[in-house]
Amino acid sequence: MSQPPGFGDPAHPELVCHLHKSLYGLKQAPRAWNERFTSFLPTLGFQSTYADSSLFVKIVGSDIVVLLLYVDDIILTGNSHSVIQQVINFLTSEFDIKDLGELHYFLGIQVIKTATGLFLSQSKYILDLLQKVEMVDCKPCDTPCLPYNRLVKDDGTPYNNPTAYRSIVGALQYLTFTRSGIAFSVHQVCQFMQSPMMSHFTTIKRILRYLKGTLSVGMSYTRGDLLLKAFSDADWAGDPNDRRSTTGLVVFLGNNPISWSSKKQQTVSRSSTEAEYRAMSTTSVELDWIQQLLEFLHVQPARPPVLFCDNLSAIALSFNPVQHQRTKHIEIDVHFVRERVAQTKLCVQFVSSREQFADILTKGLSTPLFQSHCFNLMLGSSPHEFAGACKA
Repeated sequence: MSQPPGFGDPAHPELVCHLHKSLYGLKQAPRAWNERFTSFLPTLGFQSTYADSSLFVKIVGSDIVVLLLYVDDIILTGNSHSVIQQVINFLTSEFDIKDLGELHYFLGIQVIKTATGLFLSQSKYILDLLQKVEMVDCKPCDTPCLPYNRLVKDDGTPYNNPTAYRSIVGALQYLTFTRSGIAFSVHQVCQFMQSPMMSHFTTIKRILRYLKGTLSVGMSYTRGDLLLKAFSDADWAGDPNDRRSTTGLVVFLGNNPISWSSKKQQTVSRSSTEAEYRAMSTTSVELDWIQQLLEFLHVQPARPPVLFCDNLSAIALSFNPVQHQRTKHIEIDVHFVRERVAQTKLCVQFVSSREQFADILTKGLSTPLFQSHCFNLMLGSSPHEFAGACKA
């Protein structure tokens, strides 16, 4: 810290100004604002949850108001316009807040109301990214990666600009919020952030070419039941660099996908059954977290969640109380899933590989199969054109 010109004291040159409040732009400013805002919300009757520290809920009789906070961007919704307006009035009296009306743009995600629900897209974000990497006029392609293709660690020559590589990959990671179809491809290029090769950057360019041809694609959310179901899959020993398996999972609330992931497992699996079972365990954890979130929102599904898997041996492990010699080393994962099945908190069912929606998150697929799974994940084009955006 140093004094601004003209404010220094010649007798005490070591003294500086004392800040009574955080200034916008300082490193600690977002944290100070968040603490100030979250400490005020309980005075309005809001409660927070350990499942998501940025989510707050207020219950007034049969009325519910939900507030989602990200630094200084806020989404406020509920089932009572009068209670929502009351909360807005209280917040406006305490903070300098601008009400932007109905939700249409939030953190780079465009939101369109349709006759059946909501349509989420990041087309403007994609256009900005394509302009940044000078690929606005690139030739589109049908899939984000080649079918069943895997990246190798030391393949070819090193890429000469690792910083740009990391920047583009970071932007692609944010795009997976509404574009689950590129999750596996982005998962692959994320593994080589430290020492990228030219072949890895070529894969990034293919993802961008795919996005160029699917600018209007986004996720549709429609009204329906509130039942949870999940699909888990694993590509056994699919990574040629360390022979670890890739876990793919997608969780649906009704017909709407609300959570998905493509992630490499932390240990090498000795069999496809083990790889599939570890994927089931990861999916069970995700289901537990979502159930806690729904309970906090006062949403009670009528039935326990259903977990679909395409490996009969892994399903048998979740029901069979006998510990086999070949599965002793995965005992924790076995007991984690088996306990929930025994307590009827989880139902495990078989699904054929052709109807395994999580397959798109574990490997590159042919064009017809890839497009089929994109349709299953509610990915499609919007009937409307996007008319710009504004920052909340």
